[in-house]
Amino acid sequence: MLPPAAIRPAQLKKIGQEKFLITWQDAHVSDYTFRYLRQNCPCAECVSEDTGQRILDQDSVPADIKALKSELVGNYAVHFTFSDGHSTGIYSFKLLRALCGCNGR
Repeated sequence: MLPPAAIRPAQLKKIGQEKFLITWQDAHVSDYTFRYLRQNCPCAECVSEDTGQRILDQDSVPADIKALKSELVGNYAVHFTFSDGHSTGIYSFKLLRALCGCNGR
């Protein structure tokens, strides 16, 4: 289980339309491409509500996908509007930390 500081961002930064950077309160830094975030969208269109299995074919996400917009959702998540028109996913900070691909989780 992660300590509370590990799932609280100190800074959120959109880098162009290709990347999203989070510096966490425990000083860990997570760097995501928007394609990776889109491929791992947690919404009901992308993940079965019944089984929890991913419905979205991750290879179908365009390599050049961009985030047209990013917005905070309360004090717990981020919402993205992607260039493929998808905009229903809400990415909790806990999920974003879990999606960090490095060993510093």
